[in-house]
Amino acid sequence: MAQAHKLDCEAAAADCRFIIQSENEEEALELAKNHMKEVHGQDYTDEELKEDHLQVV
Repeated sequence: MAQAHKLDCEAAAADCRFIIQSENEEEALELAKNHMKEVHGQDYTDEELKEDHLQVV
């Protein structure tokens, strides 16, 4: 079974129910960075997202 990269934004922002899940890590990171910047006004690097928010499922 392929691994997927998942961001559950509720873990980062309690009032947000946005979820990203993709088998492509680059795509998941790009979508997560865009969401965090556009919706929450926060800039994250790929490494910050990987370490703090992105899960492999």
